[in-house]
Amino acid sequence: MTLSNWHALIQAKYRLSLRLFLLLNVMSAIFSILSPLYHMRYLALPVLLIAALSTVMLMLDAVNRLKNVDIRVIALTFGMLWAWQIYMKNGIVQDEHATYIMIALLSVLFISAIAFTHNISAFALHSLPVFLTVMWIDAGEHFLQLAYSLAVPVAGIIIQQIIQKRNDAFAQGLMSQLLEEKKRLRDLSLLDPLTGIYNRRGFQSRFDGLPATENEQRYVLLLDIDYFKAYNDHYGHMMGDKALIRVSAAIRDAVRSRDIVARYGGEEFLVLVTCATPALAKQAAERIRQRVYDLHIPHMFNDSVATHVTISIGLAPLTSAGLDEALQAADRALYGAKHQGRNHIFTSEDARAA
Repeated sequence: MTLSNWHALIQAKYRLSLRLFLLLNVMSAIFSILSPLYHMRYLALPVLLIAALSTVMLMLDAVNRLKNVDIRVIALTFGMLWAWQIYMKNGIVQDEHATYIMIALLSVLFISAIAFTHNISAFALHSLPVFLTVMWIDAGEHFLQLAYSLAVPVAGIIIQQIIQKRNDAFAQGLMSQLLEEKKRLRDLSLLDPLTGIYNRRGFQSRFDGLPATENEQRYVLLLDIDYFKAYNDHYGHMMGDKALIRVSAAIRDAVRSRDIVARYGGEEFLVLVTCATPALAKQAAERIRQRVYDLHIPHMFNDSVATHVTISIGLAPLTSAGLDEALQAADRALYGAKHQGRNHIFTSEDARAA
């Protein structure tokens, strides 16, 4: 789940709370009109407004027209309408005055508690006008009972809110951990597990992310360890892996942090030199060649070149023709370096001249 998904979920809960609130209000208003307490039919303006407003707002919400509304304003509006309704109807039920105001208060508290479980401010704005009206009508005669009727749902909602916040914090923390783990796994998928430098996929990802520039010159270096198959066959794959690790580290240390180094194949490496001139690119290639040479990794099957591990390098500019064309040119230059006797640097211009 992404952060945008999380916000969408919160918005969906908000809209569900609003719909439930409106539905409960229209049902309560209709019930109050069709089946009033004590069989006293009294069509007061507030209850008609509640029924009409709830119905209209539900219809607007159904066609997605009820956007960016503050649920607290709606809660306060309906709370004041119910308070008005209770005040007006109380005048005609004098004999059952105490029972009526208690039932009316509990009805409003029921709507608030069901619809606003996750919104204590909306609960308060909907309930308080009715509670204050009932307290004023009652004149303190049943203060404890009325206060208790309000205190119980308020305490329940507060406890639920505390639990919900802890659950949300846990869920968000878990989501952050999962996103970090996803990023870590993605990074690992872009790296060569043996050498720790980019693999082909990682190189392509970094290359695609480079900013487009008109004047910047970039160069591709294709490197190959000389007679590495013979090295592997004689010294074993474990020693071959150690040699690859040391060679890759030497290549990485010989170039700048802005340059991209990748393991291109078994014993082949690829370097993209950025912001360079032809002379700087060749200097970078020479540094790499010398660093690997200076490792002095013994290689008895490289005796026609040296007594230790060496590399050959093909160099080509990255032109508007694209990366694939530059790689082909660097590959032809690498072949030329091998043909020259290995442990050499050969450029694409040298290859064309040959």
